[in-house]
Amino acid sequence: MSTPDTFTAQMAIGQHTGRWRLYVVVYGVLASEWPEYVFEGAAVPSVQDRSRALDALGYTFTDRAEWDWTEDYVLGDDPAKAVSLFASARVREVAS
Repeated sequence: MSTPDTFTAQMAIGQHTGRWRLYVVVYGVLASEWPEYVFEGAAVPSVQDRSRALDALGYTFTDRAEWDWTEDYVLGDDPAKAVSLFASARVREVAS
């Protein structure tokens, strides 16, 4: 759950690009305006790469660099298809 000074960073594969994107959910702002970082290539970014991306966006982990992973699928879809993976972590803005 978010508090006024914390945010949720999420990471997923872009449906149209096939590349991982990391974005910070900012309530009260259009999703198109959320801070976002798109990784090169299709490989899952390392924990260090994710930390560097958060730094570039002006955010850092709240207390530990731990990501929670969730899988999703389309109901009624072919069960043999790959699932979509999403990661999330608690972050805060870096003090300027």
